[in-house]
Amino acid sequence: MFISVLELFKIGIGPSSSHTMGPMLAARDFLGRIQQYLTDHNASHGGRVRCLLKGSLAFTGKGHATDHAVALGLHGYTPEDLAERSVSRLVEELWHDRPIAGHGAQRVMLAPEVDIVFDRGKPLPQHPNGMIFELTGQSGEVVLTETYFSIGGGFINTLAEISQLVAPLRMEPAVSYPHAFDSAASMLRMAEDSGLSIAAMKRTNEQRHLSDAELDQGLDKIWQCMCHCVEKGLATEGILPGGLALPRRAKPLYEQLQSHPQTANLNDWLCAYAMAVNEENAAGHMVVTAPTNGAAGVIPAVLYHFITHEGGNLEQIREFLLTASAIGGIIKYRSSISGAEVGCQGEVGSAASMAAAGLCAVRGGTPQQIENAAEIALEHHLGMTCDPVNGLVQVPCIERNGFGAIKAHTAASLALRGTGQHFMPLDSCIAAMKQTGLEMSEKYKETSLGGLAVSITEC
Repeated sequence: MFISVLELFKIGIGPSSSHTMGPMLAARDFLGRIQQYLTDHNASHGGRVRCLLKGSLAFTGKGHATDHAVALGLHGYTPEDLAERSVSRLVEELWHDRPIAGHGAQRVMLAPEVDIVFDRGKPLPQHPNGMIFELTGQSGEVVLTETYFSIGGGFINTLAEISQLVAPLRMEPAVSYPHAFDSAASMLRMAEDSGLSIAAMKRTNEQRHLSDAELDQGLDKIWQCMCHCVEKGLATEGILPGGLALPRRAKPLYEQLQSHPQTANLNDWLCAYAMAVNEENAAGHMVVTAPTNGAAGVIPAVLYHFITHEGGNLEQIREFLLTASAIGGIIKYRSSISGAEVGCQGEVGSAASMAAAGLCAVRGGTPQQIENAAEIALEHHLGMTCDPVNGLVQVPCIERNGFGAIKAHTAASLALRGTGQHFMPLDSCIAAMKQTGLEMSEKYKETSLGGLAVSITEC
C-alpha cells in the first residue's frame, strides 16, 4: 500500500476537498475525454455537457460551491491553478452559456445554471459523493458519459475504478516498495526489523518515484502554503461568505493573545492557528488538504505551534509531515477520510491522529509511542458526525479544528509519557471508525439533514 505524502497533502482551494476539489478534478478529466471524443469522431457538430450531482454532493454541494467547482473544471482549471486567483471573479465570468471545447460548429457549450443539476434523488450505491457527466449531441442524445466519485481529500475514482477495488484507491503492488506497510501493525514490525523511524521508512518509499531533492522541495512547498494559510488567516478580518454572516474570529483572538501573552495558554494558541486556516478555507482561499479541507487546520496549527513556540527546524517539519502522511495513508486505506462516508471522525479525527503522530515523532518518540499517539487522538473522535449548518464548512467545522489540534497535542504528550505499550491498537481503532461510519445515519454524513444543521431556531 502506498499513498505519496505529496498526494495526501495537496495544495488547492476551499471550502471542501471532497465537494470542491474532487468535483473540479473530475470535471477537468471529463473535459479531456470530450476533447478526445471530438478528435476521434471528427464531429461535424457540437453539443452540450451536463453534470448530475448525487448524494451528499447534491444535498450540501451548493454550500460547498460544488457547481462552481464543476464549471471551473470543465473550463480546464485545477484547484492548484486557482490557489492565487480570485475565484469568485472568475466564476462570474464563466457563469454564462459559453463554449468549453471545440471550435466553430464543433463547439461544446455549458450553461452552469441549467447544466449542473443538484439531484437529490437516490444516491449512487458505490459512494455518497457521485457525479454523472454527459455529453449530448444536437438532438439531445447522450454520446459520451462517465461517472465519478469524490472519495475525500481531493481523490477521485471513475465507476470502473471504484467497482474494481476493495478500497477506493489506486495502488501499486506492495512488493514495489521497500517498506510497504498497509497497517499500523506491519508498520511497527518493519520499523523494528529495519531499525528505521516511520519518517525514514516513508522517505525510502517515496524515493522510488522522487529524488531526495524533489521530495524535500515538495514537503517545503506544502509547509510554506500551510504557513501562508495560518498567517493570512491571523491577519484577515471580515464576514465569511455563505449567508450565516459569521465574523472571522482568528485575528481578534490572536491579537488578544499577543497583547496579553501572560494569560494565554496552549489551547488558545492552537485554536487561533487552526481557526485561521479554516476561516481561509471557508472563504474559498488557498489551503492544503490535511488530509481534507474540512480538517485543514489541525496539522498546520500543531506544527506551526511547534515551530514558533518550541523552536522546531526545517528537518523536523519534514519529519513531521512524513510521519503524519504515513498514518494518514493507513487510515485512508483501511477506512476513509471522507465526511460523507464516515462522518467528521474521518476528517478531523484523522487529522488529529496524523498531527499527534507527527508531533510525537519530532519530540523524539519511538515508533511505538507514535502509533500510540495516533491511536489516542483518533479514539477520542470516534462517533463524531458531519452535520454542517447550511451545508457550509463553518459551523461547527472551524472551531472543531481547534479542538482537534488540542486533542492531537494532548495525545502526543500522553504517548510520550508512556512506553508505547497500550491496550487498543491503532488498527482496531481505525476498524471501529469504519464500522461506526457504516452504522451512522446518512443524516449525519455531510447531508445537513440532522444534528446541528437542523437544530437552529430562527427567532
